[in-house]
Amino acid sequence: MVEHDALSATRAAYDTAAATYAELFRDSLRDRPLDRAILGAFAEVVAAGEAGEVADLGCGPGHVTAYLADLGLAAFGVDASPAMIELARQAHPDLRFEVGSMAALDIADGELGGVLSRWSIIHTPPRELPAILREFHRVLAPGGHLLIGFSATEDPSLPTQVFDHAVAPAYRWSPDHLAGLLRKAGLTEVARMVCEPQPTDRRQFQEVQLLARRA
Repeated sequence: MVEHDALSATRAAYDTAAATYAELFRDSLRDRPLDRAILGAFAEVVAAGEAGEVADLGCGPGHVTAYLADLGLAAFGVDASPAMIELARQAHPDLRFEVGSMAALDIADGELGGVLSRWSIIHTPPRELPAILREFHRVLAPGGHLLIGFSATEDPSLPTQVFDHAVAPAYRWSPDHLAGLLRKAGLTEVARMVCEPQPTDRRQFQEVQLLARRA
């Protein structure tokens, strides 16, 4: 019940904030060369595997889905917020966007060459995250890759920390702890990018992106 209520509350909050969020983040990759670099690396390893489509889970208004498509991937987006999906469809009518939950994806076993989860796990209650990572593993083809982004805990010994998010309650994660959860889900870390906060960042947290592979 706690997890269900958290998802419902998050969906409602993002429905309300969708237009503002879309405007705020529409050009967010423009001034983030390191983010573009790791997305480019993700696109390369996925394309090398020739294993199928890429799902951008928690796609929001679709700007990163479109970036992946520009990199040559067969990318589509999934988000729990119907308002976000409507904005994504309006902005990128040539791409596919679907309303859905990361906990129960309408995707066949082993269908995807890649999964992108870019700060989409931050609203997930900690005890629910292992099941979501297993769902990522389920939909990935053998050899498929996951790129997962999140904010790091201030103390690495703490597995998670709650933080005050503008839209909905959210969590930060210890990178090593999350890498361990990935291993338990059958996903092996192959690369890690850690970015220190910049003076202009709204939140002074480390940002972490882990690239993992399904064996």
